[in-house]
Amino acid sequence: MIDTFLTPPRTTAEWAADALRLIGFLSVVVALVMYSPTDAGILALATPALVAPRFVGLRGSADVVYCITVLVAAWSNVFDIYRTVVGWDIIVHFVATGVLAGVAYLLLARLGILPLPGTPHHGAAVGIVITTALGLALSALWEMIEWLGFTFISDNIFVEYDDTIGDMAAGGAGALVAGVLVAYVRLLDSRVTGAQRETAAA
Repeated sequence: MIDTFLTPPRTTAEWAADALRLIGFLSVVVALVMYSPTDAGILALATPALVAPRFVGLRGSADVVYCITVLVAAWSNVFDIYRTVVGWDIIVHFVATGVLAGVAYLLLARLGILPLPGTPHHGAAVGIVITTALGLALSALWEMIEWLGFTFISDNIFVEYDDTIGDMAAGGAGALVAGVLVAYVRLLDSRVTGAQRETAAA
């Protein structure tokens, strides 16, 4: 996976994804200078998520969608869009949890913990069920982080029971959709899948 991370971009989509990662890291500095340490901290939490696809070997187009989603989710906190735009919270939880759960499944598959999509040991049900479960777990973690932020950092962070349940339900639904994509759509770069098949054959 280190080799995958260090592989230079080849396609326009891969270059675009790396540019988005750079924007993500620069966003932390911008938020610290122009907004607040809390906002910078929120954006800093997004940086590990932005780097993950590089280790996984996500396809360029999927990587771009993933990075845009993570950046939108993070900056929506800074600009307070979750409070000001009705329904935006649900949309972001649906999409963001979905892409995070999908990449989490692929990361675990690359580590050999789960079967890799496209290999003989991977059934569609495996990808769908486990990705959905990962999404529900990530949704719970997301809400815990929001509660910790509200309790110990800033009461500007919105935490409310109905909101929490709605966010988790949306995240679970998004993860279910992501599970279908993991099961039936090639999300990994062909160099990664080719190497994995050769390893399995050996």
